[in-house]
Amino acid sequence: MPTSALALSRVRAAYARIDEVNRPEIWIGLRPRSELEDEARALGPRLAAGEFLPLAGRLLAVKGNIDVAGLPTTAGCPSYAYAPEADATAVARLRAAGALVIGTTNLDQFATGLVGTRSPYGAVRSAHDPDRVSGGSSSGSAVAVALGIADLALGTDTAGSGRIPAAFNGIVGLKPTYGLVPTDGVVPACASLDCVTVFARTLPEAEAALALMMSPTPRPLPARAPGPWRIAVPSTGQLGELDPGWAAACTSAADRLRAAGAVLRPVDLTPFTRAAAMLYEGAFVAERYTAVGTFVDGGSPDLDPAVAAVIGAARDIPAHQLFADLDRLAALRTSAMAALGDADALLLPTAPGHPSLADVAADPLGANARLGRFTNSTNLFGLCAVAVPAGEVAGLPFGVMLVGPAGTDERLPRIADLLAPPVHLAVMGAHLTGEPLNLQLLSLGARLVRTTTTAAAYRLYALATAPPKPGLVRADTGGAAVETEIWELPAEGLGVLAAALPHPMTLGRVDLADGTTATGFLCEPYAVDGAVDITEHGGWRAYRAAASAARGSHRPGRHPTEL
Repeated sequence: MPTSALALSRVRAAYARIDEVNRPEIWIGLRPRSELEDEARALGPRLAAGEFLPLAGRLLAVKGNIDVAGLPTTAGCPSYAYAPEADATAVARLRAAGALVIGTTNLDQFATGLVGTRSPYGAVRSAHDPDRVSGGSSSGSAVAVALGIADLALGTDTAGSGRIPAAFNGIVGLKPTYGLVPTDGVVPACASLDCVTVFARTLPEAEAALALMMSPTPRPLPARAPGPWRIAVPSTGQLGELDPGWAAACTSAADRLRAAGAVLRPVDLTPFTRAAAMLYEGAFVAERYTAVGTFVDGGSPDLDPAVAAVIGAARDIPAHQLFADLDRLAALRTSAMAALGDADALLLPTAPGHPSLADVAADPLGANARLGRFTNSTNLFGLCAVAVPAGEVAGLPFGVMLVGPAGTDERLPRIADLLAPPVHLAVMGAHLTGEPLNLQLLSLGARLVRTTTTAAAYRLYALATAPPKPGLVRADTGGAAVETEIWELPAEGLGVLAAALPHPMTLGRVDLADGTTATGFLCEPYAVDGAVDITEHGGWRAYRAAASAARGSHRPGRHPTEL
């Protein structure tokens, strides 16, 4: 499909998804669909003119404290809004690479919060459970990606705002080393700490966007001693109180790293948690007053009460406390770096728990403060981090965070690759047990979980391929259940399969008989024109057995698909 046509399809699908999910609280400014369609049509001519467009047609959402030309920058406060003359540098670089900005997203006002509820535009709810918070402050950006509206989204991170929402919504959040991505065109929270971050559903997508936003000045990668990845892991006791099941989930993540060949080392978390407490309890919060304090003092009626209280209280912090806190922070950083030693990364749960909207309403300040236990120190210490999904607890996403030394932004995703939880794959053709391509699954470390059937919503066709394989297509009417095996394999194994998949085969969502779904082998609908419908056999193996039994009774040379 031509680039412009594919981009148009993406745009239309995104707006259809917006209508489908009905989450108006995600957005502050949503661009008209017609504008994006015009930009999508222009991608073909841009490519023909020789432009390098690695993100051609990718949908980008932008946090509402980052300038997007043509949309007001509000920072989550309507009365603060201004009309930027140009895109923020980070936005401009992604647009230049072919990304299409769909709109600006909701946030905790003035990027002051980790919950996603501190906004006059409405509390942003979790993509997975509308009774729980989305996490903040980059709330709308994370949910737009998690719900499949945007491919990429920009956030900011001072205390964890680019990582907490990633964890709560089951996506990836990259927080670069301070200064790696320009922050001009960003309403500051704490200018000496703020980082522009990126959300995506996969690490490669997030890394590609980060690479395009980075300043062109080369930065040498810090040296490391040879050997396997070295990961610092605190004891469960040092993590403090966690939501039920979260300690075990974090231990499971550490076990996966060990099984993948990493060396795990104990670490004293004390300097990290003590520094984390200083971000809001010490003098550093005064920088938030420097950014927007004069505006907050004006008492605008659309100020969030919790945000106004935090920023307003910083007005009277004495200068001598700031210098005392700087000295204390330097000592804690020295201790923290000594505790890490030559570790490549520190493994932590991204947050200690996932509160409900009711929890936050009952204790707005306390619930928010708890969430920053593991994230607050990262920028104070000048480190980089990546937040990635690490499974589920009680049916909701659980995420972990890898924190590394400044400048190791390219290393952390390679370590995070080892954490990807295994995926389930639905197979119903040549990859079934005993079939010719089953060895491909086994070579990727796959194991059979169970045999089941699809939901009664599919038709199965015999394709004239080598080796023979079926094509599964969802049917609007007259669908039936088809025999299916569910295999578990490493996430990277699914990527290998996808990269090698020949046309007309594709991977997509398959609905199963028990109401669950899995990624599975499907077929492009065009390929079944003229193919024999074999649905009545109930599955590929049954069809093959019938074909084999009948082959001798049919004329020589007759193809089995003619049965």
